[in-house]
Amino acid sequence: MAPLTAKGPVLVHFFDFSQLNSVRTLPYVNEWFRRYRDFGLRVIGVQAPRFGFGAEPEVAETGLARLGIEFPVLLDQDLALWQMYGCEGWPSLYLWGRGGILRWFHFGEGEYRGTEVAIQESLLGPDAEPAFPAPMDPFRPTDAEGIEVLAPGAELIPIEGRPWTTADGNAFDVEYEGGGVHATVTGSGALVLAVDGEPVGQVEIDGAGLYTLFEHDQHGKHRIEIALDGSPEIWSVSFSPAVS
Repeated sequence: MAPLTAKGPVLVHFFDFSQLNSVRTLPYVNEWFRRYRDFGLRVIGVQAPRFGFGAEPEVAETGLARLGIEFPVLLDQDLALWQMYGCEGWPSLYLWGRGGILRWFHFGEGEYRGTEVAIQESLLGPDAEPAFPAPMDPFRPTDAEGIEVLAPGAELIPIEGRPWTTADGNAFDVEYEGGGVHATVTGSGALVLAVDGEPVGQVEIDGAGLYTLFEHDQHGKHRIEIALDGSPEIWSVSFSPAVS
């Protein structure tokens, strides 16, 4: 069901401010909002919490503000909209055209050029065609069309249903494959890091969100040691791709 009755098309973007794939799509959605709002596009974000803390209004508001999101965002605390739309993962994107017709949808990352072309087509009116900009260049090398990217390692989530804390030990060794390491973290303090046995500094934690721990220029196999300083809570460790 279309989100609302509107003269122009509406892009509805379900995401979570602390989830890796969601965060990686946001630069594109922000840019589409800037490029096409004057042509009639409306963009609505839906914060669909993957972890319980993302359903708390104050926590979500702070986490969203940190990401610099320019379009309005709704908080889907109990995932009611998520289920109504039939979302299949983070992020999920739906483009509604004039008259409430679903013009395009996509689950997960990717298809950025295809989405932008669909936006332009949904904005075409019965009269003169607007002078749209050329579809944007990819923000990351791994997003370029035709490039072959090896899949990174699987996300690591505590099996107990609670975050890793200092109560579980002050340090964790994680072997991974990919181009970058990211952590979904709440609390405060710092994560002190060593990659492949070499100290690389620390990442300050100042509230709930996704934190980039380390990135490589190319895909590879590595090991990261994460030492907890203060009271950070790690809900997930995830990995991003890099060119091979």
